Amino acid sequence: MDNLATVRRYLDSLANGCTRAELAEFFTEDALQIELPNKLNPNGGRSDLPTLLARFEQGKSVLASQRYDVVSLITQGERVAVEALWEGVLAIPTGAQKAGDVMRAHFAMFFQFRDGQIAVQRNYDCFEPF
Repeated sequence: MDNLATVRRYLDSLANGCTRAELAEFFTEDALQIELPNKLNPNGGRSDLPTLLARFEQGKSVLASQRYDVVSLITQGERVAVEALWEGVLAIPTGAQKAGDVMRAHFAMFFQFRDGQIAVQRNYDCFEPF
């Protein structure tokens, strides 16, 4: 149950505009984030912790706000699966979208924990048309 609570705190922290240092506390030093191909990142990607934190900072400059509405959470040992609806309000124009436009996506996130921290996060992000 602690891992479920950690995932909820993690998503709440992202939505509430946490700092880079606050975000880093959720992850092991050798953490890996895997993003499967999607509309924003057609090739997908793999990020170690420094890259994950740099991408987080980059995202903060693009989004005025974001939120995660958790649809379901499932745990199995050191693994947690999350289905969530995500909304992000753009802070700056991006492509055909202008500042203030809302992006929406359906996320499936799979977390592998080690010693109470996220060691691996794998995302399947399905963005609604924009």
